[in-house]
Amino acid sequence: MPGFTPARRWQAAYRPFKNRPLPEKIFTWLERTIKGALFGCRMCGNCLLQETAFICPMECPKGLRNGPCGGSTPEHCYVDPTRPCIWYKIYERAEKMGRLDRLMEVLPPLDWDKTGTSAFLDLMGHLKKHGGAKAVLRGLSALPEERRHKWDSFFLEIRQPDWWNGDALPHPAPPHDPGSHLEEALTGEGLVITAEVSPPLTANPDDLIKKIMPFKGIVEAVNFTDNPSATPRMSSLACSLIALQHGIEPVLQIAARDRTRMGLQGEVLGAAALGIRNILCLTGDHPRLGPPPNGRMDIWDLDAIQSLWILRQMRDEGRFLDCREIKCVPRVFLGAAGSPNSSTPLIQAIREEKKVNAGAQFLQTNLVFDLERFEAYLEALERREVLQRVGLLVGISPIRSVNAAHFMNAIPGVRVPDSYIQRMEASSDPREESVQMTLEMIEKIKKLPYVRGIHFMSVTWESIVPRLIKESGLR
Repeated sequence: MPGFTPARRWQAAYRPFKNRPLPEKIFTWLERTIKGALFGCRMCGNCLLQETAFICPMECPKGLRNGPCGGSTPEHCYVDPTRPCIWYKIYERAEKMGRLDRLMEVLPPLDWDKTGTSAFLDLMGHLKKHGGAKAVLRGLSALPEERRHKWDSFFLEIRQPDWWNGDALPHPAPPHDPGSHLEEALTGEGLVITAEVSPPLTANPDDLIKKIMPFKGIVEAVNFTDNPSATPRMSSLACSLIALQHGIEPVLQIAARDRTRMGLQGEVLGAAALGIRNILCLTGDHPRLGPPPNGRMDIWDLDAIQSLWILRQMRDEGRFLDCREIKCVPRVFLGAAGSPNSSTPLIQAIREEKKVNAGAQFLQTNLVFDLERFEAYLEALERREVLQRVGLLVGISPIRSVNAAHFMNAIPGVRVPDSYIQRMEASSDPREESVQMTLEMIEKIKKLPYVRGIHFMSVTWESIVPRLIKESGLR
């Protein structure tokens, strides 16, 4: 596929080396050749091979450094079906090597100054600083378990930049009064209801206001998607402010795809100043899913987990990513997406736990149509004690037509069972049949343990949500 060859992906990174010493150029070229053949290395200069089962995560078209995206499958990469999901391969090998615990660490975003440089030369510089060859020999002469611990600690120390203190530990918010109505509802009793609205393809706010006003008073909060399917729409920030002005609590969705680390921090400060308290961090759909002409596809400054980690530090520790102090911290309630239909329940449970450790206080799942698979997902989360630490809202939606059902089945991270489609096809009124199946699904979900609420994601069919809420007895 155009745009994904290693040469095009990283050629810009080698331009600064035109004036570097010849030995350094030769050494870097040798490293790229050897590591590329052995590990699929892309010479990002921020090597993570020790943490990712010795498979380079930069082979992912999104360049994700903290696990698979919500569209991952065991069969292939959803962006490029000609190759496997590289993160599925990483998890597979890590499990065989007994190193799944290494994948729990929140790994930093790229230090772009190092892109294209030699990790070997960087390692040698750190070796010199930490005792040189003698330190390595002492580590190798230790007992196996002690040697592994020393080796892992050494690599952790030399890889982490000074401005990043990522780890694999949970970081719950300190005791505080709820900052939003949604946070207060999720810490109380009863099922919580949220809804999702796609922003309009226009600058006229009237269409948006018409969509959201029926939700007033019947849902705790309304999400506004952030350029879904890589298609430009009215910004989630603008929609959130309009909703706030009309007495509806918003959930601001932020796709890391469209943000730099600087833009993310600035946008959340601005949102908090406007009174927007709920933030949902997403990685975002790949630009290839959007209409042409596509923009650059190889530059992802952040992922959802890094975004959560940065925002949690801003709120709880009062500092920016670069360690500068924030005098008035943003008081925000942080959320993330759950993906019950992606890859395997084990992989997604680890991924969701990592999000919660990074700072997520609530999870809104992708659409659920297959209850059996969703229950397996819940069991995997429960085994890792994730559900006890986060408010889980289940994504629900009726489908307007059989054609729409087939279309949704092709969306990464969504799975519509054949039995669902067959029941719609056999009905004289497929739309009404889908509504009834949704009501049945809600009744079953209401009985599941640890489910804290329902998240309605009725794409372009927002008008059906009040009926679903009323007939399901949620209100």
